[in-house]
Amino acid sequence: MTDQDHFAEFTNFLTLEADAIRETARRARREEVERAIGLLAACAGKVVLVGVGKSGNVAQKIAATLTSTGTPAVYLHPSDALHGGLGVVARGDVVVVVSNSGETDEILAMLPYLKHREVPLVVVVGSLKSSLAARADVALDAGVEKEACPLNLAPTTSTTVALAIGDALALTLMQYKRLTPEEFALNHPAGRLGKRLMLKVGDLMHGGAQNPTVRTDATLLEAVHAISRGGLGAVNVVSDDGRLEGVITDGDLRRALERTRPENLGALACSEIMTRRPSVTSPDALAYAALQLMENRPSQISVLPVVDAEGRCVGLLRLHDIIRSGL
Repeated sequence: MTDQDHFAEFTNFLTLEADAIRETARRARREEVERAIGLLAACAGKVVLVGVGKSGNVAQKIAATLTSTGTPAVYLHPSDALHGGLGVVARGDVVVVVSNSGETDEILAMLPYLKHREVPLVVVVGSLKSSLAARADVALDAGVEKEACPLNLAPTTSTTVALAIGDALALTLMQYKRLTPEEFALNHPAGRLGKRLMLKVGDLMHGGAQNPTVRTDATLLEAVHAISRGGLGAVNVVSDDGRLEGVITDGDLRRALERTRPENLGALACSEIMTRRPSVTSPDALAYAALQLMENRPSQISVLPVVDAEGRCVGLLRLHDIIRSGL
């Protein structure tokens, strides 16, 4: 088989699965979808996903997607359910079962016990004529004509369709609940989106003893000592009452040395070499907004003084600290 033949087979498998999803959307019944969304939206507890084998893998993914998009969900293996795990299911929950055949023994065996708990049963099933579909409150059609597998054996198209249905349920619920980006970020604090929406300047800045400052009448040498002591590449210049007057960076020091005669360096005051009215941020500002402030300007900067609502200097934020945080 040539490389071109391999490519053709590869793209053909993708097309087969994509076509199956389109056919599922075309075949979907409005009343069943609306009832499934209604049951899930009204769920006062959690959504319990059930499945065996590859369908179990899909069920676990759907549970994770539901949870991350604002609908608490857990996965329960039916064999575990029959040996004590059923205790996780309580009144107020909704159970969603994923099954291609709809005739899996372990799943059918647990149905009477789910009925005893009076929980609604939504099934994503490959056959609407199956025993599972007949005993469900809602049956969503996940049937496919054939698997993408050349032998029509390995679960491929069927699992892709089931997963797509689960994603569609989760995202429809997400819209129904009007989940905001901020609420989404609360469920993803370690992800880049979560950090951009949640991480504050105050979480990253150098404050207190880590924020050495100098007065406006301090000498250039005192500024050099302060920068070396802080190890931040800059020092904030403040008034007697702690208000920010300016900032001195390594670059400011270098430029002062270039333009000043050596015999006059000792007399230079910080007020003469500092950058006045520098760009600033606040502890409550988003770190991502501070990053944009540093970068979206004609000349990029690597530090930002941090001031409170009264203009008092409370810290220094470095570009290095923002990048290290993963933003």
